Amino acid sequence: MSIAWIFPGQGSQKLGMAEDLLSLPGAQKRFQSASELLGRNLLEICRGGHKEDDQLTDLNDTRNTQPALFVVESLLVDDLRRQGRKPTYVAGHSLGEIVALYSAEVFDFDTALSLLKNRSELMAEAAGGAMTAVIGFDRQKLETLVEDIEGVVIANDNSEAQVVLSGSPEGVTAVTTSLGCKRAIPLNVSGAFHSPYMANAAKTFAMQLDQINFNKASIPVLSNSDPIPSCDPHVLKQKLKSQMISGVRWRETMEELVSRGINTLVEIGPGNVLSGLAKRSYKDLTISQLSSASDLGH
Repeated sequence: MSIAWIFPGQGSQKLGMAEDLLSLPGAQKRFQSASELLGRNLLEICRGGHKEDDQLTDLNDTRNTQPALFVVESLLVDDLRRQGRKPTYVAGHSLGEIVALYSAEVFDFDTALSLLKNRSELMAEAAGGAMTAVIGFDRQKLETLVEDIEGVVIANDNSEAQVVLSGSPEGVTAVTTSLGCKRAIPLNVSGAFHSPYMANAAKTFAMQLDQINFNKASIPVLSNSDPIPSCDPHVLKQKLKSQMISGVRWRETMEELVSRGINTLVEIGPGNVLSGLAKRSYKDLTISQLSSASDLGH
């Protein structure tokens, strides 16, 4: 059996997602460490706790979403490790790529958390632009429009039937208006993620990455900007550097996994966004989700 672990990104978070993981070894300590680094109570934020003056308390704020999802997904990964389980490949969607790198022992928990703190703050500060999810469209027409209309890119190529556009509000509107898709859903985000709008944020993030030692991956990782599996620490770092300004090539990631003989897909984290995409595209895959202690056999 050939297994891939996949890790979801923003959009999968939900209030209460940490509760059923608090019985796992080290869970309380891990949330405490994250709270100390962030300067706010991350566990209470996951619970939807009371708002406090002058403090970020919304789980959907990217500065909370990214570290919260990482802590939750890392606890699931660590328990799978304790059980002696190891996949053939790992991949993650957007911030999930950092979880994938953690699961492949490229860096430790504290390093990953620090990266996500800085990444989320940089992305929150990079205001401007817009993002719209597009469902049901002619791909050739979409690609032609994106090429012809200035200021818009495909930020998330999730499947044959679903992408997310990112860029200037005018460019995104022009593409969706001309495309004639089934649905176009504007996203409530602070900026145009995975687009050239993130250039300054990506440059600053790359400088932080230069200060961090990447280990050789213990499991081949498929990166968002180039979904060819790699264990090379230098290659993985370079791919992560370009992630903020390039698209999440998830459709190609899934194609690559299937072409390499993956027959079992395990989504690790809250929700089933990635599982749902896979089920619609690959009928022969065995797909499961792990989001709680009970899913792990506890």
